[in-house]
Amino acid sequence: MARITFTLNMSSDDYLHYYRGAAAWIRIVADNGQTLKLPAGNFRKFLTHSGIHGRFMIEFDENYKLVNLTKL
Repeated sequence: MARITFTLNMSSDDYLHYYRGAAAWIRIVADNGQTLKLPAGNFRKFLTHSGIHGRFMIEFDENYKLVNLTKL
């Protein structure tokens, strides 16, 4: 299983575009330099009044399907 870590700092105002459906994907740059495009809905559980901030780890199966997204 592939694991990728990254840092995300997004204000609540920025996430509002995703929440309202104006945008469906969040583009992140992983610690290894890889660019990923992830469905915005996967981050909703991490949303606070100040936005989404922190270090995360994403796990993929052998077909690169999202298995788990964890805040570290």
